[in-house]
Amino acid sequence: GWDEREQIVDDACTPQSRKALDNVVAVVRAAGGEPQHIIGLTIYVTDKRVYIDEIVQIGEAYRAVIGKHFPSMALVEVSALLEPRAKVEIQGLAVLPAKGE
Repeated sequence: GWDEREQIVDDACTPQSRKALDNVVAVVRAAGGEPQHIIGLTIYVTDKRVYIDEIVQIGEAYRAVIGKHFPSMALVEVSALLEPRAKVEIQGLAVLPAKGE
């Protein structure tokens, strides 16, 4: 959930998830792709219970950013992330169409 200044947007899980998804889509678009080109997401969380408790709100944020495209996803609970305030980190993998397709 980092913004453009590398600052955590909020201490809560849902806003961090939304910003992390925004960041994944921004990188894919910068490379010439769209959300439907994302083939996998690995979601790292520091507390899976909090993530599960907020799953409805996180799902709404997901659909607002990515729509109804659902690539493979994995949720991994970790003891900590690089930024001490971070609750969520999302790694995305996309396959972009060849130029001209």
